[in-house]
Amino acid sequence: MQVVSKNELDVLSADIFMSMGANVDDAKQAASVLTSADLRGVDSHGVSRLVGYVALWEAGRINMIPNVKIVREHKSTFTIDGDCGLGLVVAPRAMAIAIERAKVYGSGWGAVRNSNHFGVAGYHAMMALPHDMIGMAMTNATPFIPPTYSKEAMLGTNPIAYAFPTHQENPLVIDLATSSVARGKIEIAKREGKKIPKGWMVDKHGNDSQNVDELKDGGMLTPLGSLEELSSHKGYALGGLVDLLCGVLSGANYGKWVPPFVPYLPVLPDLPGKGLGHFVGAMEVEGFQDTHEFKLRMDHWIRSFKNAKRINKAQPVFVPGEKEFATEAERKVNGIPLNDKVASDLEVLKKKFGL
Repeated sequence: MQVVSKNELDVLSADIFMSMGANVDDAKQAASVLTSADLRGVDSHGVSRLVGYVALWEAGRINMIPNVKIVREHKSTFTIDGDCGLGLVVAPRAMAIAIERAKVYGSGWGAVRNSNHFGVAGYHAMMALPHDMIGMAMTNATPFIPPTYSKEAMLGTNPIAYAFPTHQENPLVIDLATSSVARGKIEIAKREGKKIPKGWMVDKHGNDSQNVDELKDGGMLTPLGSLEELSSHKGYALGGLVDLLCGVLSGANYGKWVPPFVPYLPVLPDLPGKGLGHFVGAMEVEGFQDTHEFKLRMDHWIRSFKNAKRINKAQPVFVPGEKEFATEAERKVNGIPLNDKVASDLEVLKKKFGL
């Protein structure tokens, strides 16, 4: 296990993106999204993903110098074509536009098509916080999840993130996959040689499996709620909601046609849209309530939930995002631990690009 600083990871990640052809600003932006995930303990969406981005770039699936542009707009709403660029770059641009629209119209909503994997959803939602706005971000993703009663992968982990500003407490950040588990956590379990819990995966026939290698043999993740008897239909519906906003509304691909993040899976023919899709939004608090009063009420909400009666006095009750803020504070001081496999992958990339 190696421990490195966020700055070291920022520099290395940006250098790799520039070696792939990105300009300095885009490389730094992409690196910032990745390393923010590592800093907050979301290691499944941090620099461990660099190998995947490089593989997609080598397969000709990522344009490192995209012409990102608005192709349709009306007051607070707009659609962006990402020109097959890095989602790590395209999504922040869309969120910045949503924030500017919110300053004028009270809210801003952007659909994005022709993009790629955008990293950790919470990063984009949290961009609204310095502006006293509520931020939202979601994306469709590699289809690894079957609908309830199906054995065909039709949905991705399709995460949803919301960020709420506060007064004294840390902002409240809700960031969750609409699957029972993020695919990255399966990869972490495989790297660490750990067994995954029952209900996280099914094999290609739809039967429950705890084999971490199942994904390469047609295995799939389960929707939020896990198996059918545990209400998988709710996760299926939420994943479908994300796919509709990110894929159908934007003009991106949707369902089983969403381009996979891994290059060993082929892109299906007869695509109904362009690339992968996102949906972002920003809402100005002031239009609903005095901003200061709202932030005080957010503090009160957070404290009331943290002080809820405990099952076990030794086990505190957390609010969404609290663990990530605690991890961020600790890692800013002590550094970011890198799994040996991730550190080895980074060394391979350094040699590959002569860094």
